[in-house]
Amino acid sequence: MSRSSLLTILLGAAVSLTALRPACGQAPRGKEQPPSVALRWAEGERGCTFSRDDDGKYRYALWTDDYGIILAVDSQELDKVRHRVEPFFSVHITVRYRGKQALAVDPTFATLEFLKHFKVVQKSLDPEDFAAQTQNDADELEHQTEREVKKHPQRREERERYVQAYQKEVADFLDFLARGTMRATQLDARGAEASGWVLFSTKNKWVGDWKKPEKFLLRFPVADRIVEFPFELPPPTGDLILRRRAQ
Repeated sequence: MSRSSLLTILLGAAVSLTALRPACGQAPRGKEQPPSVALRWAEGERGCTFSRDDDGKYRYALWTDDYGIILAVDSQELDKVRHRVEPFFSVHITVRYRGKQALAVDPTFATLEFLKHFKVVQKSLDPEDFAAQTQNDADELEHQTEREVKKHPQRREERERYVQAYQKEVADFLDFLARGTMRATQLDARGAEASGWVLFSTKNKWVGDWKKPEKFLLRFPVADRIVEFPFELPPPTGDLILRRRAQ
């Protein structure tokens, strides 16, 4: 084989391999490329703000030319986790869009990292699945109570009062899940804002007693980006909030 023929064959093979190989930064076919981490809240940086508000929440906001994301965290969230029907950590997210096209917002892929608990990362809870689980737990409690009352009839009144109170809490919680949680949506000029609560389970063997302060890292996807919010409870600059009295 002549030298020129050999070079032609090698060149053709190289071109074929290049065509099959994905370009730099491009996901292989059939695989979805995860959003890239492009934005991170940092105190004092352009577009980043922090406030303590009289509704008892700390607010972290990050603004770009096209949209803004506001993270609200209740100053008493760590205490509230222990008193809920099901243990979860909640944050309130508001996304405001001021662009001209469309902006995809999907809390399904949001995560919360518990930085002082072996950096455990919890995915956001699906509201419908969480509601079904909560209802199943309530039904099981009712069945357990019925069995207990059969064995100990003298405790009927006490146990029935407890179950009724628990069922009311569950009903209120299911209503909150249906009405108050954030769902996937697309924002545009006609519908420029989306908001709601995003929940994360605290059921994990590595998430123990709360530290002081606690440190978290919220990752929230917007379109093809992930926005990161590092935050502490209480914040490093103090935790005093004068709450507005309910009217």
